[in-house]
Amino acid sequence: MSSLAVIEVKEARAQGVKATEDMLVVELADGRIISVPLAWYPRLWYGTPEERAQVETLGDGAILHWPALDEDLSVMGIVLGKRSGESPESLRKWLAKRRQEQGEENRA
Repeated sequence: MSSLAVIEVKEARAQGVKATEDMLVVELADGRIISVPLAWYPRLWYGTPEERAQVETLGDGAILHWPALDEDLSVMGIVLGKRSGESPESLRKWLAKRRQEQGEENRA
């Protein structure tokens, strides 16, 4: 006789998020704390501490959103160890635009 084990998989949800100088730390609703290298997410890596602190949780904690950095990450993706999927060309364009905008702010 064979038996099937039913495994219940619940979507990971964030209840706290902190970006240090080199790590992204996510406190999950189930009590776990996940930390991954900030370098996995280049937009966060290049962001200022102030920009990284402005994180919003969406979808009852399933998505993390940084408006100032135009970055969205799924909490489940972080748990599974998925790095940024942004292409090098897209990142170069974003960095160039960012430098231009910061230059304009310094002149104002």
